[in-house]
Amino acid sequence: MAPIGLKYEFSAAVYHYSSSPEMTGWTMVSLPKDLAEAIRNDFKDREEGWGRMKITAEIGNSLWQTAIWFDTKQDTYLLPLKAAIRKKEKIIENQIINVAIWI
Repeated sequence: MAPIGLKYEFSAAVYHYSSSPEMTGWTMVSLPKDLAEAIRNDFKDREEGWGRMKITAEIGNSLWQTAIWFDTKQDTYLLPLKAAIRKKEKIIENQIINVAIWI
């Protein structure tokens, strides 16, 4: 699968995110705010419900179809990292990772 679209690259710290103490939560990275602002300015019309935007993501040797979500509290997009990707790429919490996304 060759990615299609405009490519963006960034580095970010991996963290655990939960909207409430009762929820298990997700493992995420936040896009840099300046990058999120540029993406939102150019592609806001592609957002679906809850600020969801379909993308292709790449970390290490893993390339997959996923989505980023706009979080109004952090004023940026969040990229959830599914367990299979974290396991394959040996990603742990607080690690700085390099990410490429295509929109």
